[in-house]
Amino acid sequence: MSFWDTITGSDLTREWKAFEARAAALPADYQEAWTQIKGNLFAYGDFTGRNLMPILDAALGLLEEASTEGQSVREVLGDDIPGFCAALAGGEGARTFRDRWRQQLNRNVARKLGRLGG
Repeated sequence: MSFWDTITGSDLTREWKAFEARAAALPADYQEAWTQIKGNLFAYGDFTGRNLMPILDAALGLLEEASTEGQSVREVLGDDIPGFCAALAGGEGARTFRDRWRQQLNRNVARKLGRLGG
């Protein structure tokens, strides 16, 4: 990956297109599960989403493998896709970008109040 790719995000675009091409080859019920997985994992991404790429690759690989083995989506993911995604992203209670932003805001406010009050 070149510096230019990193700055522009073109490496992510290529990788994302490859994911979508792989997902298009899946049966319809797996494609729907892929859409739900993407939607649920975005909350765990950083600003660029770069940290999610290995997780998305592994999830898509799991769907591909299960599809070739003839398993149903429910057998693979269970009934709780948001819970499955939370587990992929680091377990139940994993911090989302909202949690990180809230913590950063609280730190900044506390720092400012400390300067004003001291």
